[in-house]
Amino acid sequence: MEIWVLGASGRTGRAITAELAARELPAVLVGRNREWLAATGSKYVVADGVEAIAAEIRRQRPAVVISTIGDYAATASAIARACLPGGHYVDMAADPLAVRRLLDLHDEALAGGSTFVTGAGFGVLATEAVVAKLCEGRDTPSRVEVDALASVAAEEGAVGAALAASIVDAVTAVSARGAKPRTLVLSDGETAKVAGVDSGELIAARRASGAADVTVFSGLAPTAPVVRALLPLLARLVSIPAVRRFAVRRLAAVRTKAAPRPRTHTWGRAVIAWPDGSTREGWLRADEAMDFTAAVVAETAARLARGEGKPGAYTPAAVFGAGLAEAAGGTFLL
Repeated sequence: MEIWVLGASGRTGRAITAELAARELPAVLVGRNREWLAATGSKYVVADGVEAIAAEIRRQRPAVVISTIGDYAATASAIARACLPGGHYVDMAADPLAVRRLLDLHDEALAGGSTFVTGAGFGVLATEAVVAKLCEGRDTPSRVEVDALASVAAEEGAVGAALAASIVDAVTAVSARGAKPRTLVLSDGETAKVAGVDSGELIAARRASGAADVTVFSGLAPTAPVVRALLPLLARLVSIPAVRRFAVRRLAAVRTKAAPRPRTHTWGRAVIAWPDGSTREGWLRADEAMDFTAAVVAETAARLARGEGKPGAYTPAAVFGAGLAEAAGGTFLL
């Protein structure tokens, strides 16, 4: 029973590998730098590019494949399909196109006895889990509003592909509802500026609640008026696959200095209204967002490796329930 981590040398890949080791599930590291892989002392597979990775998956048949290589809209389908039949796939996509494409593989995964999980990390799970909790035992709500507030400590070194893709998507995902920036008072009294986005969180919240009216706000989205005025143009440019790949590649190579996280906690929040006029509000509190993401992915992979999933393609709480967020270190405040 092997769990492969694609993009193992990046920040996210290294964090997930450490989380798996803490669960006594050693990972097989997959990447293109043979020298780095060999120096880790772990079992590894050298593969460069989606086609080469997919070929190795089909040949060696790992139980679970975790992808941290980013650009999920272009890479996830081929890699997930290589896991068929019987193998499982996990990624951290937040881009709505990537999330939709993976979920569209539901029938293929179902027929192949595989579980595909997208959005396994902060953002999608942190908001989806709160929505699921608040909707337990209730009728379909009329309106859902969610907020995703990541607090990320900067690590010295390159940004990396996975985080770069998340930033590019958040910067350019202009909300279809045109939700304007606002200041949100957090459950611990701190404040943060958020703005409306169209994201994987929206898809997950809509599926978890059944509501047609869903709005998502993110702390990663730009709130400055000048920047937001340029967002429609940026969104159109980045919608061109070659431009998006270029932007992600350049941002991934940017080197940052170490810096502490900007807020004490990472938060997911939901406010839900029902046709009868009743409303409920809930929060999920976590620590550093990248640490939470690594814990979510590792916990998801561990459960899949134990055979606890169900065939099909899902967002994380849809397959493992809202309690997955607690198992990864989150705390509900309802």
